[in-house]
Amino acid sequence: MSRKRLLGEPVAAEIREAVEERVDRLAERGRAPTLGTVLMSDDPADRRFVELKHEACAAVGIATRDVRVGPSEPASRLHRAVERLSADDAIDAVFVQVPLPDHVRTAEVRERIDPRKDVDCLHPANLGRLVAGDPRFVPATTAAVVRLLEAYDVAVDGRDVVVVGRSAVIGRPLANRLLYDESPGNATVTVCHSRTPDLGAVTRRADVVVTAAGVPELVDGSMLSPGAVVVDVSANRRPADTDRGYEVVGDVDAESVREVASAITPVPGGVGPVTLAALLGNVTLAAERRVGEDDAEA
Repeated sequence: MSRKRLLGEPVAAEIREAVEERVDRLAERGRAPTLGTVLMSDDPADRRFVELKHEACAAVGIATRDVRVGPSEPASRLHRAVERLSADDAIDAVFVQVPLPDHVRTAEVRERIDPRKDVDCLHPANLGRLVAGDPRFVPATTAAVVRLLEAYDVAVDGRDVVVVGRSAVIGRPLANRLLYDESPGNATVTVCHSRTPDLGAVTRRADVVVTAAGVPELVDGSMLSPGAVVVDVSANRRPADTDRGYEVVGDVDAESVREVASAITPVPGGVGPVTLAALLGNVTLAAERRVGEDDAEA
């Protein structure tokens, strides 16, 4: 069996190159795409995720504005921060880092993002359009998985795809996207979650397994059919004897899975870089649409 690694960086580089060209065209029209980020967490991992977004934006010419809200502050402070960014004409896109503290209802935050600036598809209207097959934006992680499947010629048309994880951010949007009547799509999709009995019995039926459960090494080689393709979305930190005091692992036991799968995304270095690049693409798209609206009104 020929096994290959579905590396994310070559795919991400192609996306970034295209984004840079689009950003340059916007600059010629006097517009610099601008992303506003909101963080309500003191978790070092969450802070680093936001920093990476800002660094990636700077590298392609996208401006950023960073808003921080203390994790113990009332939800109303977060609501006001999101509303201000949504109403600010200088901001093209708004990204709220999740998960949020327990006392904050994510649904109430989603509704406060201007759907035209909701580049990670949190607003109910954008989720509805995604399910209906007419997305305003494709969420970055969903777009990243789709782009990887395309780049490495992984066919899903007519094949069984199992998505392990049902979150509103990754699992459900991805499952819906793979059902689309366009490439890559037309898959037969099963979504598994924490209450799925005998997970292995389900994943062994799949041609493609996508894991997004956030549980280290949840899936091992015994839970796959020979030749399956595995896309591991998660990047889980767990304590380890390293300089940083932790290691990053996915939802699959890479060592045992490599013995069975025909292809697998590494963690780190697989879906992550492409997700970040896809977010840049969505921010640029939001800016392009706003320029188009301005032209229409002129």
